[in-house]
Order: sequence, then C-alpha cells, then structure tokens
Amino acid sequence: MTTASRTKRQAEAAPRSAAPTPSLALYEQVKEHIVRRIQSGEWPAGHRLPSEHELVAQFAISRMTANRALRELVDEGRVKRVAGVGSFVAETKPQSTLLQIANIASEIRGRGHDYGFELLAAERIAAPADIAAWLDVRLGESLFHCLCLHLENGTPVQLEDRWVSPRMVPAFLDQDFSRMPPSEYLVRHVPFDQIEHLVDAVLPTPEQAERLAMGLGEPCLLLTRRTWSRGIPITMVRCLHPASRYRLGSRFRADGNPGWG
Repeated sequence: MTTASRTKRQAEAAPRSAAPTPSLALYEQVKEHIVRRIQSGEWPAGHRLPSEHELVAQFAISRMTANRALRELVDEGRVKRVAGVGSFVAETKPQSTLLQIANIASEIRGRGHDYGFELLAAERIAAPADIAAWLDVRLGESLFHCLCLHLENGTPVQLEDRWVSPRMVPAFLDQDFSRMPPSEYLVRHVPFDQIEHLVDAVLPTPEQAERLAMGLGEPCLLLTRRTWSRGIPITMVRCLHPASRYRLGSRFRADGNPGWG
C-alpha cells in the first residue's frame, strides 16, 4: 500500500466528531478533539487517553505533534501523565468546581422534578453597546441571540438571555434547542479554556417579572457568565433567578475534591 493510500485510510477511520478545525495548527486540532470529550463528559476523570502512537495513526500526524498536544494539556491541568502507563483525564481541581457550568436540566431532574424549557427567541441581530463591550466586538457587529425560560414542575426558575459569537459557533442557530438547550449544546460541542462568573442581586424589569411569574418587588439573583477559547470570547449569558425559588452555590472538601449530597 502506498503512503498516500495509507494516510487516506487513516483519515477515513477517524471518528466524525474528531473532524479538525482547519484554521487550527495540527497539535491544536488534537487538543480540541480531546477537550471536547472531556467537557462533554464522554471522557471522565481517570479515563485513559489514546496513546501518542494511536493519535499519530488517527490524525495522520507526527509523533512530535501528538507529544506537544498532550504536553500542553498536562500543563493546563486537563491531563495527567503516568510514566510507563499512559495519559489520563485529570481530576477536577477546586477552582473548576467553583466555576463549573451547571446543567440546570440535570439539576432539576436530579431532584426528581419535571424539567421544562421554552425558547422565547432565537435570532441574529446587531450587538448593542453593552453586549459589544462584554464580548469585545464592534458596536453593531452581528451576533447570535437567544432567550430561554427554564421551568421546574411548571414554575419558571431561570430566564436565560444569551449572546453567542458567530465566529466561534457558526452553527449555533441551526440547532434544535428543544432537544438540547443552548448551554448544554455549547458545553458539549465548543471547547473553552476560561470561564468568568459574576453574581448580583437585582430587581427584575416588568417584562422579566412577568416571564418569571413573580412580583416586581421580589429580588432576583443574576448570574452573568462569559467563556473564552484561546482568548477569544465565545458566549455571554445572563441567567436571572427568582431568589425565593433558587440558590447559587458550590460545595467541595478541604482536600480539593468535589463533594456531593
């Protein structure tokens, strides 16, 4: 078999989800492939990663390229290498626990309650001044926008107002959000390496209060989140929760491992 034929067969054998992003360097494509699986939960902490030899065959790359991808993931704290054994998904560190992106649907179902979702808007519009500043884009630049309502046992518990960069997530509005809400889609399919969380106590606007089925004078908790990939903003979302129905928090053990229950 010729070298060209062998390379073609290796490329065809690679999983569809491992399709590289053409604009990235080869080692970054391998990193993106691994990070996607870690963030989606497909490869949990302790999962053994493909070896350098397997990555070389799967992506038709050099051993040096595969080594660089794994080495940088180790430096970023995502992967742990054990000499003579292999590479493994690293345990979540305390700061990751505090800054993790929660899946509200899973939280609600985990309590044994019914989860409901309503997509109120999904559009592509010009960025207003405050959003342009948050996402570091020009005023009026075209962005994706969606507005969603999350319900627990039929009662609204979160109003999600999200802005997404078309540059980073060009297929965002092509998704069926009735099957997978926007936040879950982004976590599963768009690798990120930085998260920012801000929490404020606010009063809702009349429109927000109506959508959340609450009184105008009742306080809300506002969680503002931004995510980045290689320094480029991916999304900015404001999640508004009636304070009487929802709490924001985190729990972890003193040894740095997450605790549940």
